[in-house]
Amino acid sequence: MNTQTVRIFEGSYRGHTIENLEFPMVKPLVSGANGHFVTVDGSAHAGFPAKKIRVKVPTAESIELLGETEATASVSVDTVKAEKTEEERIAEIADRFQILEDMTDAACEGVVRGMIVSGPPGVGKSFGVESKLEEYAMLDKIGGMPLKYEVVKGAMTPIGLYCLLYNNSDKGKVLVLDDCDSVLFDELSLNILKGALDSGKKRKIYWNADSSKLRAEGIPGDFEFKGSIIFITNLKFDKMTQGGRLGKIKDHLEAIISRCHYLDLTLDTMRDKMLRIKQIVGAGMLDSYAFTPEQHAEVIQFINDEKHNLREVSLRMVLKVSDLYKMYKGEPRWKTIAYATCCKRLVS
Repeated sequence: MNTQTVRIFEGSYRGHTIENLEFPMVKPLVSGANGHFVTVDGSAHAGFPAKKIRVKVPTAESIELLGETEATASVSVDTVKAEKTEEERIAEIADRFQILEDMTDAACEGVVRGMIVSGPPGVGKSFGVESKLEEYAMLDKIGGMPLKYEVVKGAMTPIGLYCLLYNNSDKGKVLVLDDCDSVLFDELSLNILKGALDSGKKRKIYWNADSSKLRAEGIPGDFEFKGSIIFITNLKFDKMTQGGRLGKIKDHLEAIISRCHYLDLTLDTMRDKMLRIKQIVGAGMLDSYAFTPEQHAEVIQFINDEKHNLREVSLRMVLKVSDLYKMYKGEPRWKTIAYATCCKRLVS
């Protein structure tokens, strides 16, 4: 029997910790004064009652709908892969971000025409890409030459996308679309992107409609795109195409994925995010604050203690909390302000 399946990245049921497991969903996520809950069929996994159970999750982002699939068969907990040590997982995360840098280099060289980078907000996706692009364009910047890359964020129309691609169409140019997710839900924009990412020798893009904007900017109705495109997004493209919720957009989105290298940074759980923070902080992220080892530890301990209550667990949040700690010179008042401005609600 087909049913909606949900992946729970992090949750709990009567003392049982749930991490990265899939269940048939009985009722969708509900939120109330007592937190967030999703009702699932516990019989999918050994160790849980063979009935519907309410699983508590830290945030709405702790689950992911996987579309209509065959109900998950019962799986013994003995078959679940043993959890990796912190050192092993940090090494894996570091390797993913090294791959991100390597693939950005390949995009600069024109070897990679398109890349999709997927991961939660605030983990360093944009920083990793932009750092390599700045290295790539360093000589141009020193010489006062136009940069070989452009980073664009926010909403975009199809005609705006067409113009942007034209302005970055030369060989060696790299266009970064950072959280420009609106283009992914527009059929015309997706068709334009398919042309820019085509696997043929020539990638021609056409605008077969009259446009005063194109006339005003001197942009032709067709051109050859020779550059590379990098998408940076919080969305999981591969999961979005599962199920029938996207309608006719689904086929276009699958075509984009097939034309690109897809890099999922695999930071799906709270543990992964905290390990990423530990990795970057350990590499000197907070050195400019000149904290003592004790002060440094106090800031990180606050992040860890309040990770389920913070508005987001990210590198940005670490900086916010560090700013408050420094502003109040470690006096107790800093925590009061942190609870009020960085947490979802006041805690006692």
